[in-house]
Amino acid sequence: MSNLEQEKISCSICLDLLNDPVTIPCGHSYCRNCIKTHWDGEDQRRIHSCPQCRKTFIPRPVLQKNIMLAALVEDLKKTELQAAPADHCYAGPEDVACDVCTGRKMKAAKSCLSCPASYCKSHLQSHYDAPPLKRHKLTNPSKKLQQNICSRHDEVMKIFCRTDQQCICYLCLMDQHKGHETVSAAEERTEKQKKLQVSLQQIQQRIQDQEKDLKLLQQEVEAINVSADRAVEDSEKIFTELIHLIQKRSSDVKQQIRSQQETEVSRVKDLQEKLEQEITELKRKDAELEQLSNTEDHNQFLHNYPHCQHSVSLHTSSSINIRPLRYFEDVTAAVSELRDKLQDILRDTWTNISLMVIEVDVLLSESEPKTRAEFLQYSRRITLDPNTANRKLLLSEGNRKVTRMNQQQSYPDHPDRFTDHDQVLSRESLTGRCYWEVEWREGGVGVAVSYKDIRRAGCVSKNMTLLHRVKTKFTEPLYAGVRPILYGDSVVFVNLK
Repeated sequence: MSNLEQEKISCSICLDLLNDPVTIPCGHSYCRNCIKTHWDGEDQRRIHSCPQCRKTFIPRPVLQKNIMLAALVEDLKKTELQAAPADHCYAGPEDVACDVCTGRKMKAAKSCLSCPASYCKSHLQSHYDAPPLKRHKLTNPSKKLQQNICSRHDEVMKIFCRTDQQCICYLCLMDQHKGHETVSAAEERTEKQKKLQVSLQQIQQRIQDQEKDLKLLQQEVEAINVSADRAVEDSEKIFTELIHLIQKRSSDVKQQIRSQQETEVSRVKDLQEKLEQEITELKRKDAELEQLSNTEDHNQFLHNYPHCQHSVSLHTSSSINIRPLRYFEDVTAAVSELRDKLQDILRDTWTNISLMVIEVDVLLSESEPKTRAEFLQYSRRITLDPNTANRKLLLSEGNRKVTRMNQQQSYPDHPDRFTDHDQVLSRESLTGRCYWEVEWREGGVGVAVSYKDIRRAGCVSKNMTLLHRVKTKFTEPLYAGVRPILYGDSVVFVNLK
């Protein structure tokens, strides 16, 4: 059977013929024990993948036996594979070949670090039988044995030079490494193995800690999502209630206005009707008096005059009070006043709500830096802004150094320039966690962070002693600021990169 045909029924994990073959959901097949062992190693991540196509599966799939492949493998074992010559014992391009075999070389079973050479099972037997060879160091087959040979003397390098930190042979010890601190390679390996073991333990502990943190972060994400969903739902409910309340008040005001409108209109119409009746009666009286006035018969005039005069009231007056026409304008003014008050309340309350939303913090925050190396992760390159420098300050070294001078500097007028204080701000704004260093020789210096118009002071000593910590939320970007105290004092921002 050809190598290509054998690959089709081989497990890509153990590279051998499939043993109890199973097929996973992506279609690839493996030995049951091989894929089981592979997935056992992934159980902590709870995500299981195919070693070939890298497709992931959640949850872990149940393994089902591939009956057709199992039958095919069994048939091949009984026929071709049993009758075929042991080609798999010969070394291929990727294998380590036996250095003793002539002609077609066999696969090496072991490599000897003492010889150094690689041997197949047959030629390796002398290392088990001959007493001098039993002391040799055997390892798994390796193609890198030549790296153990000194390129100058063609000898096995069994010595380690601590002075030059390299492996050497015994002839090198008498030559260019004479007088150096040397030990056996095995002894140096033991020492470094101890350090390596410590590093491994630290890394493994770090992995465990990180996995715990990862789990906590996942729980935090879930808690944040649940809390945010609940807050959105509750907020929508409350705002809906507020809207309904305002709509109810609007309806009440509308109903009251319409009711009062109806009452006032009815009252006015009653007065209108009464006035119309009075006008009609007065017109009738006016006609009678006009007729009497035009009577030519003196006796008739005198006879009717008392009756007409008695029916007319000379002291009637209007019952209508004249006032400015401002019927419901006061209601509109009151509603407008309510609107303005609600706007003020909403504006102030909205600021508080926004701050509450912003102040939501994840429980697992970044660990506080303690060493200089940890601080350097947050280092920022700081340059000084010439437009802010007081005219008694001289900037140099690419605007990273400032010196206080006696004479005024010829800086142009600028609205950002300090005029009363001998200080200067950085060109860069600072957000998040930032770190920088300043150096000065003598005198004193003030180091600060500030807004454009608000000052906030603080400094860190040379030996990294934490003098002060302020934890707050700033409402705008900050700028680094410095102030040389005495004339001639200089301060420079250190280039940490």
